[in-house]
Amino acid sequence: MAKKIQSALISVYYKDGLDKIVKLLHEHNVQIFSTGGTQSFIEDLGIPVTAVEDLTSYPSIFGGRVKTLHPKVFGGILYRRDNEGDIQTAAQFEIPSIDLVIVDLYPFQETVASGASEEDIIEKIDIGGISLIRGAAKNFNDVLIVSSRNQYDDVFEILQNKGCGTDLEDRRRYAMEGFGMSSQYDTAIHAYFSGDVYTKTQNFAALPQKALRYGENPHQAATFYGDLDQMFDQIHGKELSYNNLMDVEACVRLIDEFEETSFVIIKHNNACGVASAPTVKEAYVNALACDPVSAFGGVIITNANVDVATAEELHKLFFEILIAPSFDEEALEILKKKKDRRLLIRKPVEVSKKQFRTLLNGVLEQDKDNAIETGKDFKVATEKAPTEEEVKALEFALKICKHLKSNNVVLAKDGQLLACGVGQTSRVDALRQAIEKANTFGFDLKGAAMASEAFFPFPDCVEIAHEAGITSVVQPGGSIRDKESIDFCNANGVAMVLTGVRHFLH
Repeated sequence: MAKKIQSALISVYYKDGLDKIVKLLHEHNVQIFSTGGTQSFIEDLGIPVTAVEDLTSYPSIFGGRVKTLHPKVFGGILYRRDNEGDIQTAAQFEIPSIDLVIVDLYPFQETVASGASEEDIIEKIDIGGISLIRGAAKNFNDVLIVSSRNQYDDVFEILQNKGCGTDLEDRRRYAMEGFGMSSQYDTAIHAYFSGDVYTKTQNFAALPQKALRYGENPHQAATFYGDLDQMFDQIHGKELSYNNLMDVEACVRLIDEFEETSFVIIKHNNACGVASAPTVKEAYVNALACDPVSAFGGVIITNANVDVATAEELHKLFFEILIAPSFDEEALEILKKKKDRRLLIRKPVEVSKKQFRTLLNGVLEQDKDNAIETGKDFKVATEKAPTEEEVKALEFALKICKHLKSNNVVLAKDGQLLACGVGQTSRVDALRQAIEKANTFGFDLKGAAMASEAFFPFPDCVEIAHEAGITSVVQPGGSIRDKESIDFCNANGVAMVLTGVRHFLH
């Protein structure tokens, strides 16, 4: 049997859609308590309302920071209607029975997103509202908690169908949603104070949810937790899939290594084309030349505006997604000729410094690998030091190497990826794969640079590299047999530098 609502406390920030509930409560002679702007809103509807300060005999104090924090309010919400001691205490202190609480929270996340001052942000940390939600949710046996304007339509239907009453099942469901709202809110506050905007990814309930068509394969269900609209404006094409999002992440992380005008082409989470050049068109043409076969159906990103000349070249290739900070209007006209091609404008949004991965019966968390070594960090291990051009090539190769699946080897020269071997169980296999690909696409490896994300356990890699024409090498070092690789390089005029930093990616 539905439990009839006798009295209600209503105090909300957002009032759209509230009027129909208030009118229904009034029709059923429910006593309404309220505060501030909500009280004025109800009075403007011509409906009687009791001010909370008349109930508590205290005004709103400290600039509105304290309005509802009083035993007559929380006692009315929390006392157990089937507990004789609670009933006697309520009668002794003239505490009313509050059966319905409609409350929402100050817009903390919206205030942070607006770029407001810290003073304004702190004032949007709700204290009374969050306490009312938790108190009413705890006592769901007797009280219905409505914690969001998104619930108004459903609540109105419940009350209308049940004679302004609620069932235990209704109250329990809304209690669950109330605790979810409380969790999201507190997590957002914690994220603000932590300094990492997306620390809240530790609590998926705090993020918007978007169901995807499927996961990596059609038989796998998938959901994205987050707000893509904050990071991208999708201006053309179909919705992004699970695999698209994985590749977009790989694109974003790799392109952010480059300040020069650059293009990155990703296929199955690995780079198959990377190049930096004076012009955006040249950067794209050089990136595509790395592996035009793998680039088919790939995901592409640049850190420069896409002009008409570049768009004309891009349009010749079938690709899934193109990401850029901006596009010329004429370039868009060309690129939009393929209706399913996704075009994204990337916004300058901070991303998390953490990574999470479900594993076994738990979750792994780690800091992202945001380290990258440049020439000033290189320790020359050989008698021959790399030339200035070789240092640039080593830096370029290392940026790519860090973002490829281990074991990997990257070959590069003149701001262009020549080839890479990725995800091999042997580093020798990775190197041989890279050399074979470079030869397939007509690259001359004479004078090329080689980067490895981890040390060489044996000298075989430098031996094979030298035979292919490679003249400079960067690797972390740290093998007990480093000297064998260094000795071979010294004997054969190869420059080797060590970074002391490993970049495994599993």
